[in-house]
Amino acid sequence: MSLNIDKTWTLFIDRDGVINHEKKEDYILHWDEFMFYDGVKEAMKILNEKFGVIVMVTNQRGVGKGLMSKDELHNIHKNMVDEIIKEGGRVNKIYYCTDLDNTSINRKPNAGMALQAKQDFPEIDFGKSIMVGNKPSDMQFGRNAGVQTVFLATTNPEVSFPNALIDYRFNDLLEFAKALK
Repeated sequence: MSLNIDKTWTLFIDRDGVINHEKKEDYILHWDEFMFYDGVKEAMKILNEKFGVIVMVTNQRGVGKGLMSKDELHNIHKNMVDEIIKEGGRVNKIYYCTDLDNTSINRKPNAGMALQAKQDFPEIDFGKSIMVGNKPSDMQFGRNAGVQTVFLATTNPEVSFPNALIDYRFNDLLEFAKALK
């Protein structure tokens, strides 16, 4: 990668399919269903050293559908962040959207969660930010927020590259993190 990443940069990162294994056509409803991808904790340590702000942006329609509670979602996120911190990584804040309506400003690919992050972290410069995700909607979120995009081919390897929505493509989070070294 030809980007000169330093602590003035912000990382926006998706959760399911990036940090942990996705459940196909289903939701991670409990911590015992949450499984980190190999190399993710190592990757998060590298990313912690590179980026000033790291925020997670995740659609969580399972809450909106009543399949899980916000308390259970918070439990999953608390355990996930604790594990990441134990290995030298960090997540400054997690933004999630439980809305069912695709037109919701906060539901990816709409940029609402990026705008929330900018309010909470005024130092965020969208011109010095990267969105990492595993779906075209994550890449569209990045475009809508005006940030660079990194596509991980973890769950949707058939997505073509080059692609107007994708600036960089890697097989997984660790490969991306190592490319920044």
